[in-house]
Amino acid sequence: MPTVSMVWGTTGSVLVVFLWSLTVVLGQDWGVTYTSLNICALKGSTVDLSCSYSYPRSRTVTTTKWYYWTWTEIPDSSAGRLSFIGNKDNDCTLRITDLRKEDSRSYCFFFKTESQISWSSGPSLDLSVTDLQVKVTDDYMKTLTCISSCPLTDNPTYIWYKNGQHVDESSSQYKDSVSINSRDSYSCGVKGHEDLHSPTVCVSNQYCSRVIYTKRRICVLKGSSVDISCTYNGYYPVTSSLWFSPKQSGRWKDTLIPEDLITDPEYAGRVDRDSGPFTLRITDLREEDSAEYKFRFTTSDIQWGYRLPGKTVTVTDVVLEMDPTSVSEGNTVKLTCTTKCELDPIPEYSWYKNGRSIGNTTSNVYIHSVSSEDAGRYSCGVKGHETLLSPEMTLNVTYGPRNPSVSVSPSGEIVEGSSVTLTCSSDANPPVYNYTWYKKNVTSPKASGQSYNITNITSENSGEYYCVAKNIYGQLNSSAVLNVVPYKRISGVILPAGIVVVLVLILWFSGVVGIRNRRKTYKSPTTTGDTADYRQRDSSPVYDNISDMVMTSTAAQTTETDNQDDLHYASVHFSSSRKQEVPLYSTVQLPQPNKHEEEVEYAAVNINCECC
Repeated sequence: MPTVSMVWGTTGSVLVVFLWSLTVVLGQDWGVTYTSLNICALKGSTVDLSCSYSYPRSRTVTTTKWYYWTWTEIPDSSAGRLSFIGNKDNDCTLRITDLRKEDSRSYCFFFKTESQISWSSGPSLDLSVTDLQVKVTDDYMKTLTCISSCPLTDNPTYIWYKNGQHVDESSSQYKDSVSINSRDSYSCGVKGHEDLHSPTVCVSNQYCSRVIYTKRRICVLKGSSVDISCTYNGYYPVTSSLWFSPKQSGRWKDTLIPEDLITDPEYAGRVDRDSGPFTLRITDLREEDSAEYKFRFTTSDIQWGYRLPGKTVTVTDVVLEMDPTSVSEGNTVKLTCTTKCELDPIPEYSWYKNGRSIGNTTSNVYIHSVSSEDAGRYSCGVKGHETLLSPEMTLNVTYGPRNPSVSVSPSGEIVEGSSVTLTCSSDANPPVYNYTWYKKNVTSPKASGQSYNITNITSENSGEYYCVAKNIYGQLNSSAVLNVVPYKRISGVILPAGIVVVLVLILWFSGVVGIRNRRKTYKSPTTTGDTADYRQRDSSPVYDNISDMVMTSTAAQTTETDNQDDLHYASVHFSSSRKQEVPLYSTVQLPQPNKHEEEVEYAAVNINCECC
């Protein structure tokens, strides 16, 4: 097979072309070589645009790309069918699947090295896409020829079908002449591409038996429903018919035995033909339902064969592609909602983030200048089929520390001799891996770790402390101020000054309330016999000045009586002496009970306050 080579000279920027047979020579160091400059391929087939390229081995290829000859980007709609199967060494082959008429274009290859020197392929590679047709001559004895709009590559072998039955493998012309009165139908194909046969034609105008599939390929969503239909033309009505799938049918001596899908247990409850005699409906589609389906009928004249291709159904689910899945703030993320085959008509899409609709309708979504608020779980689906969403994908957005804060425990006033823990926290992704503690105006760090503990604190520890939170994307500081106050001594007990005042007030309040509100009824010591003289005693003075207050509460012991309450004795003395330091103490004396007396509780509390 002839080849075409394009090579660029290494000196100057002028492109010089020398035509030499089918070889274009421009130098020796740089070049692209195509296997063929012209390719003709069948619609629906797969084609490889084969080529190789060369460059000085001191260079490294960084970019490879195919363009339309007009240097137009190949549209994203073709992305699922185009794949670069070459490499960044010397192979630049491009593969295109499921060829369509619009793929008939001129293509060129482009590559770039690390030195930013770009090279294009020069002349283009021309691709033509064609289908097959049966041409019938107008003579009395008809001649049938299988034709295409361009000569197919590699001189293929042609296959001929009569009434759906395989009858011949030969050249592009059918071996026999056909009578003008024939009621038979004919179709042709190419060996190796038997599923891409021509439309069936009637020799005698349109009066013949044939099956026409209006659409050969169907792409449907998993879980949805599909109608597989065809039309039948002919003289005689159908006496029996069935839909079957070759992969579900049996064989006997290499002969296919069609089995009606209506009776197939794998389709039980999911197939019916209520939509018409030539329509099969399958509901609740599963991925294993992806198959070829064919229609077979019988008339009083013929039984339609099933060697011709039928209708191919591909069941797909929805897949979300995310590029990249982890990104730092400020960059761009591309989300693509895809199916493994192309739905027809091209649908609108529904997009969701964390289970909530985000309102886009296209298959591609770009998130520019990503922020942490964009992080989350994404899914997509085809509009109208929102119950058939893609599996969720999580977008991870990375960023440096932010919003750092320092907490102090215990909070409030910090007293000498106590312990304090400083804890640093910060929002970051990935999490902060290093915390370092400093004191203001001190160069060397105090500690490392998320928490910093200071024990037996002194006034020298007062000041501003700050932590430095750091991850791979940056660092940030946060500070807190510690104010250490001195302690106070009260009667040999070390207490903060504030606690001393509170303690004195509590004791004073307890004494006053106890004396004023506890009014005891006692029995007169002069009482004799069963006659009792009770009195209420409320002669305790109340003092407003604590430093001058002396309170004494006494009660006389009474004789034993059945209903007598327990008597409580309390003596509280406050003495204001600034010259002598008297220890703070309290005593509780429990005297031994007399034989006929109830227990009496005694308590005495003496407080001398040097600071009152």
